[in-house]
Amino acid sequence: MSYFERTGKHSFRATEHVGGAWNITEQHIAPAFGLLAHVVECDRDARRNDGLVIGRLSYDILGVLPIGDMDAEVTVLRPGRTIELVEAVLSHGGRAAVRLRAWLMAPGATDALEGTSLPRIVSPDEMKPWDASQVWPGGFIESAEVRRDQVEPGRASFWVRTPIPLLADEKVSDLAHAVRLFDISNGMTVRADPKAVAFPNLDLTAHLFRQPQGDWVGFDTTVSFGADGIGLTSSVLHDTAGPVGTMSQILTVRPN
Repeated sequence: MSYFERTGKHSFRATEHVGGAWNITEQHIAPAFGLLAHVVECDRDARRNDGLVIGRLSYDILGVLPIGDMDAEVTVLRPGRTIELVEAVLSHGGRAAVRLRAWLMAPGATDALEGTSLPRIVSPDEMKPWDASQVWPGGFIESAEVRRDQVEPGRASFWVRTPIPLLADEKVSDLAHAVRLFDISNGMTVRADPKAVAFPNLDLTAHLFRQPQGDWVGFDTTVSFGADGIGLTSSVLHDTAGPVGTMSQILTVRPN
């Protein structure tokens, strides 16, 4: 009962719980994003012990991933004492499928300055359960518990959690635990029926001013479609203590 199993130092196998929403024989990319965040943190911890934290995660989706074996490779692009830029690539059969560039930053004592004007969303207990499998198939969506306040198509706030761990028999950070759910946001308040219009995202970039904690991940999300086949899903990310950052996903909008 996990999204992935480790098969070697740099290799992993996906389980049926990652089955995708657009195609159930392929991976939903959300758990893979969490896996790459974990891989970056494992590489960091093997190289240094000074507590750098991830402030930005920027993923590019280069192709689809089958539900099978994968390899992960990490490269430090910009080493530094207080700031690092790290790249991680997830591949299948020698073909790169997801590329992550992450900024790692030294934490500091700024608790006296802490604050944000980003609005909070109501707690999970104040939202009604919503069955996302009414809209989307696949093992990943089936594994997710969703609470949602829908304003209109393309505009909602919602909370998501899942009992499925990222990796079997391996501890992961609260960040990687949360990131495994980030990419679900594009499908939780659709502007159009996905049976009539495809709108997959090509990327995901999250900026975090605070590390998320706990099982619930909250989203305050707006989906926008332009007139020329391009869309954007924008979210403010939350844990139950409040906002933690922002996230965006560029979409290719394709009427069937």
